[in-house]
Amino acid sequence: MTFGDFVREKRLKEGVNLRALAKELDIAPAYMSDIEKNHRYPPDKEKIYKIAEVLKLSEDEKNQMFDLAGEARVGTIAPDISDYVTSQNAARVALRKARDLNLGEKEWVQILKSIEKQGQKK
Repeated sequence: MTFGDFVREKRLKEGVNLRALAKELDIAPAYMSDIEKNHRYPPDKEKIYKIAEVLKLSEDEKNQMFDLAGEARVGTIAPDISDYVTSQNAARVALRKARDLNLGEKEWVQILKSIEKQGQKK
């Protein structure tokens, strides 16, 4: 699934017409249509947050939409986490180390559980 497909599906499910969504984002309806047809890259992260708000997306759906936005631009990451990754030296070091060690999904799930456990202690 692409970013545009995702937004269109959620927009239709929520009963929001394309023009109304474009108006909420302060963009032209034609531009919104091009995004949904995957003829344009996803908008900036502020507009993606606004899409999530207007379409009443759950946290998981919002994260999925951000991931799809990152995938739309080959070689980039989800725009909601890019600032964090670039501002945290240790995060970049950890990601490179994980890449060098070829960590897979299983190992990342273990790391995620450890992070969540740390968060519960606070």
